Amino acid sequence: MDISMIVLIYLATVNLVAFYLMGKDKKRARTRGSRIPEKTLFLWAIVGGSIGSVVGMQHFRHKTRHMSFKIGMPLIMILQACFFGRYIIALIF
Repeated sequence: MDISMIVLIYLATVNLVAFYLMGKDKKRARTRGSRIPEKTLFLWAIVGGSIGSVVGMQHFRHKTRHMSFKIGMPLIMILQACFFGRYIIALIF
């Protein structure tokens, strides 16, 4: 298995987890259960799950009024797109 496949599997897994955590936290918010710390949600976005986090925010309508999430998650996603864009360009050339 080459490195690009490992990176792809890693990113898919991290984004699925980030999406799941957004949904789980929304469910816990509705039922007044034990919440997932915002630090944890941001950590999963930073380690590569920003797309899953942003999609989860929109899909579950969760954390969309919090400015730190409204600005922070898309910013993390843009930075990661730049980083991985450079990675992909380096692989091609």
